[in-house]
Amino acid sequence: MAEPTEQVGAEEHDPHFEPVIKLTEQVEAKTHEEDEEVLFKMRAKLFRFAKESLEWKERGTGDVRLLKHKETQKIRLVMRRDKTLKVCANHIVSSDMKLSPNVGSDRSWVWNVAADYAEGEAAPETLAIRFGNSENANLFKTAFEDAQTANAGSSSAAAPSAPAEETKEEESAPAAAPAADAAPAPAAAEETKEVEPVNETSAAAEKEEPKEEKAEDVTNASSTHEPAAPAAASASAAASDDKPAAAEESKDVDQLAADLKAQAITEKSEAAAGEEKKEETTA
Repeated sequence: MAEPTEQVGAEEHDPHFEPVIKLTEQVEAKTHEEDEEVLFKMRAKLFRFAKESLEWKERGTGDVRLLKHKETQKIRLVMRRDKTLKVCANHIVSSDMKLSPNVGSDRSWVWNVAADYAEGEAAPETLAIRFGNSENANLFKTAFEDAQTANAGSSSAAAPSAPAEETKEEESAPAAAPAADAAPAPAAAEETKEVEPVNETSAAAEKEEPKEEKAEDVTNASSTHEPAAPAAASASAAASDDKPAAAEESKDVDQLAADLKAQAITEKSEAAAGEEKKEETTA
């Protein structure tokens, strides 16, 4: 059988496609580590203890760093994975943490974290880190303990400022208190002055007041009895004026009744005469 022969000088097919959209703008990615200074950096492997399965699980391999903030002076531990740069450890180095050697190894340490922010939210974790040799592990322990003392010193230096302000407020408060206590004194003096005339009233003054009231009662009584006669006279005059009016009204009523009676009689007579005429016509 004939073997297939390759064409000599044939051009290789290398397709090339132009991108539809060209990305010209560059987006700056912030790691929130721009304001921090690197105090320690070393390659290691990190593990976390899973309480559900009761076993150690690897979190990642990368550079573990101790970063110090330029403003707050706080030091935290940050570790990112290789290539992906995903955070696998992120917490403040506090004084309550204690590095314990792992069983059967002189190049690894174990410690408990109350709040680790590797997953975004604070969560308690038990972490273990392993270095290439014991020397690197000891260097990490020394830097870790130095960070603990530095954080404790910065927090203690910031704490006394608040008590100093409180003492200043307490010192200023008693100074203003006497002024507030002294203010009501004039009011108390005025009250005593107002009360004193009441206490100085004599028994003779108390006896004189009923006499004046009795005199006033007598005058008032005489004034009330005097207009009684004119009131009776006016009432009798009004009654005498009403009598002629009543008599005139009765006369008018009698006259109206008489007129109505006469009108009724005439109507009856006219009706009777009309009936008689009708009977005569029909007859």
